Amino acid sequence: MRVIAVIPAYREAGRIGAVVRGLLPQVAAVVVVDDGSPDETAAEAADAGAIVLRHALNRDQGAALRTGNEAALRLGAEVVVHFDADGQHDSADLPVLLYPIARGEADVVLGSRFLGVSSVGMPLTRRLFLRLARLMSRVLLGTPPGLTDPQSGLRAMTADAVRRLDFRQDRKAHCSEILMLLAKSGLRWREVPIRVIYTKDTLSKGQKTLDAFKVFWQIIVGSLE
Repeated sequence: MRVIAVIPAYREAGRIGAVVRGLLPQVAAVVVVDDGSPDETAAEAADAGAIVLRHALNRDQGAALRTGNEAALRLGAEVVVHFDADGQHDSADLPVLLYPIARGEADVVLGSRFLGVSSVGMPLTRRLFLRLARLMSRVLLGTPPGLTDPQSGLRAMTADAVRRLDFRQDRKAHCSEILMLLAKSGLRWREVPIRVIYTKDTLSKGQKTLDAFKVFWQIIVGSLE
């Protein structure tokens, strides 16, 4: 399989280089979309070996992923992997993420922090936030039943699935929108256990409880457009 990793990045200087270097031995290419960073994110990613695209202005994570998806497909990706730029995701999880697609058993594979693998440093408040997000996603948005981690940013999709899950949300609500589209698509999906590493830096940038309500509002407004 020709696997291309897509990394949306904003102000990730000091972290992005290590993330790119960890992925490169396992994929055909790494596409980093620098979302208008004022620091050295783009330069560090390029020095580490990534293909770097830049947004002139900060458009947020969903827009950066959409740009990355389009680039990956143009580069001939058979499978696209979404991976965080801040070091939270473990590149050692990539074989587990890709296995169901390689076996022809799934079109979309989602990483889950709640399937038996400990997430290093996850505070209780973050765990409660994620459980709240899971409940709200199922009840209010109709995301796939049985899903354990609706806010996971680590996912792998076949090229066909990328084209069919044509999300429009530019901001953090893209994650919920992808799941809503997945529930209606008929695509085969599976969750696999992953490890997420939380640090002081990543927690300061992560979503807060109030953000869950912002996401649902963005989805509602987007559905009316």
